[in-house]
Amino acid sequence: METPWAIPVRGVSAGAMGVAGTESDGPQDLEQAAMDFAGVRPRLFGIAYRMLGSASEAEDLVQEAWLRWQNYDRATVENPAAFLATTITRLSLNVAQSARARRETYVGPWLPEPVDTGADPHLGAERGEALEFAVLLLLERLTPTERAAYVLREAFDYPYRQIADIIQLNEPAVRQLVSRARKHVLVERRTPVAKAEQRRLLTAFVAAARVGDLAALEELFALDVTSYSDGGGAVRASRFPVVGASRVAKYLRAFASHFWAGVDVAYASTNGQSAALLSRDGEVFAVLTVNASEQGIDQVLWMMNPAKITAVSAAP
Repeated sequence: METPWAIPVRGVSAGAMGVAGTESDGPQDLEQAAMDFAGVRPRLFGIAYRMLGSASEAEDLVQEAWLRWQNYDRATVENPAAFLATTITRLSLNVAQSARARRETYVGPWLPEPVDTGADPHLGAERGEALEFAVLLLLERLTPTERAAYVLREAFDYPYRQIADIIQLNEPAVRQLVSRARKHVLVERRTPVAKAEQRRLLTAFVAAARVGDLAALEELFALDVTSYSDGGGAVRASRFPVVGASRVAKYLRAFASHFWAGVDVAYASTNGQSAALLSRDGEVFAVLTVNASEQGIDQVLWMMNPAKITAVSAAP
């Protein structure tokens, strides 16, 4: 029987896959399969999204996992949740390898696709780890296997032994991967401000940016603030990051009069943090957010690629 992933399953333990040993078929079995899948679907999306930073690719993999689950001999699976977690992780690892290559040729800065976390704050996770934009950007620097180990442990609290079975490494190696990834995130990321303060800074930033208030913008920024614009070549956007408080402020002032003309602003929760949805004539054309620390706003993220913002609701 064809395995439900491209990566070989040699070495996968019965504990990871939940192997039992009977056979079943028919409408009732398929109904049970659908119930089992629906119960873990948010988690499957959460794993894939954190692995790829792409809501559309994560949704595609969830659909692929469902098709393979339908066609698999489910009578041999004792623990569907464990089986499906293994499936989605390995599918994500396959896609992550090619995604790294594609992003090397991406037009301009690449930013994660925003996801609406207003209805499901944790995307099926017990914790909101590895969901905020700042962390997702740091995870892009890890290898796919390091990222998988970190996501499974930090966001979903899987035991090290189960992670080892899923990614086909021994337990000491998994512990090392998680430790290395955790240190990378802790060292590279400044301590973020509380969510209420992030929302305040974002609101103040939008107000200052709309009128090109140079002094107000510089007051909000950390000295080494960076502005990233992700247009993907589909819309006009800066193809290079703009760095430094004075430079970013002057850059924003330069296009304030025409960029903000006729723009309506609504606020939403994306990736567990406040974001501004910018729209003209009722159509969202950009998702804007900021990452901030005690030093002020560290990053300004302009997500403007039309293909990457369709999953975000326009509702405040």
